[in-house]
Amino acid sequence: MTTWLITGCSSGLGKDLAQDVLRRGHNAVITARHPDSLKDLVKAYPGKALPQALDVTNRDQITTAVHAAETQFGGINVLVNNAGYGYRAAIEEGDEADVAALFATNVFGPVSVMKAVLPGMRKRRAGTIVNISSVAPRIASPGSGYYSASKLALEGISATLRKEVTPLGIKVMVVQPGAFRTNFAGRSLHGSETVIADYDSTVGPRRKAVDKTSGKELGDPIKAAHVLVDVITGQKLPDNLLLGSDAVTWATNAIKAEIQEIEKWKAVSTSTDRS
Repeated sequence: MTTWLITGCSSGLGKDLAQDVLRRGHNAVITARHPDSLKDLVKAYPGKALPQALDVTNRDQITTAVHAAETQFGGINVLVNNAGYGYRAAIEEGDEADVAALFATNVFGPVSVMKAVLPGMRKRRAGTIVNISSVAPRIASPGSGYYSASKLALEGISATLRKEVTPLGIKVMVVQPGAFRTNFAGRSLHGSETVIADYDSTVGPRRKAVDKTSGKELGDPIKAAHVLVDVITGQKLPDNLLLGSDAVTWATNAIKAEIQEIEKWKAVSTSTDRS
């Protein structure tokens, strides 16, 4: 039996993950900006589900949630940074305040949570950190530049953290989902109020106002949650885990294209070495 801290449990993958963790008998500190949304889980798993109000941009709430976990369950074995949201805008259309808020939630928030749980994990020389990213950085879809950049930043931090904490017995995994049938393309998707007509042919079809993908995604979040718990509690943990056949296809095509370009320009790239 382990203790999990999961952010963003009000709906979608976060809630399904919390459900699966609790169903298997683990303890879970389940968090949401509005903890009333967690009442059903608390009622179903008394003594196992500990609800906490948590906006990941609020460091005081992070400290309180981690302290509550340590007080009630003795420490956190698994952290899942799931809280985050999407943002659609052409790069030129992006609002500075919107982009700052996006990075505060998708990058700096998870970093703050990781920094809060790491002292306990270091002390025990054990722990697992799972950061939910996206396949988006690999495919660079028009209109998702800022969102992709926020997830790419989280992945870069995760990759470096992995090398720093592996000798201390701590594991770090990044999850890169494709399109899943959650609220991501619905209530959780934000968009710029600025619209520039020149981008109608590229960004236009993906703007929040005209997005028609919500509820039609291929991925099943309940299956994803089950797979994640299996992998996280298993003997081996991948550095990066793609979720969904669409994610596998998109990532494979992107990697192949990148390798082809490296080979095409290899002579130019290597010509800068000192003789």
